[in-house]
Amino acid sequence: MHRTGELYGHFETLEQQKESAAFGMWIFLVTEVLFFGGLFLTYTINRHAFGTAFGAGSNTLDIKLGGFNTVVLIMSSLTMAMAVWCAQVGKKQLVSIFLIATLGLGTVFLGVKVIEYKQKFDHHLIPGQGFDMRYRSEHPTPADDPKEIAIEKEELEKTFAVDPDTNAHGQLYFSLYFGMTGLHALHMIVGAGLLLWLIKESFAGRFTPQYHTPVEIVGLYWHFVDIVWIYLFPLLYLIDRHR
Repeated sequence: MHRTGELYGHFETLEQQKESAAFGMWIFLVTEVLFFGGLFLTYTINRHAFGTAFGAGSNTLDIKLGGFNTVVLIMSSLTMAMAVWCAQVGKKQLVSIFLIATLGLGTVFLGVKVIEYKQKFDHHLIPGQGFDMRYRSEHPTPADDPKEIAIEKEELEKTFAVDPDTNAHGQLYFSLYFGMTGLHALHMIVGAGLLLWLIKESFAGRFTPQYHTPVEIVGLYWHFVDIVWIYLFPLLYLIDRHR
């Protein structure tokens, strides 16, 4: 395809090229909203039907790690916005710095998710044959707080008294938890790949006040991924939260 500098042949101006790229990204994000919307609808239906088990499942999540990750993503949105602004005003060195900061924060988020997933594996909360909501309370480790374990055990007994099929319905919750957070993490990994490319191009001095479309387009994608987590955190972590 013919290209003059950063302007591709089928566009008349860089501004027209930028508007077309932004329009394409917004169309893509609308399809992503529909994609995640199906999961959110499934979650809403099942939470309404099995609220007791979903509440018990939510209380097994580590709200400190979830809250920390929420702060991390909010900070990454700030650094991404700063990278876009720096590209717009021609601060080339700061573009690279803020892109690297965004990538670092995204990597921290994914690292924390790995820790959380390992916790679920250790506590037998992976949907499947070995799934057991009572496992942690019945097999505490020396690192566990005895008071917290006692409270968890008491709450689970109340939950099973209300819903004898808590294990089965709890698997629905964790299937949605892993499905929704796993899909979100996949989007984060894609975003990290895009950031690596932007960092490479920024070191080459490609982005100027006249041309910084890739930074803005990737910024739109990154902000969308962050917004999805802003919805996931309360939906998954804050159900009947009282511990």
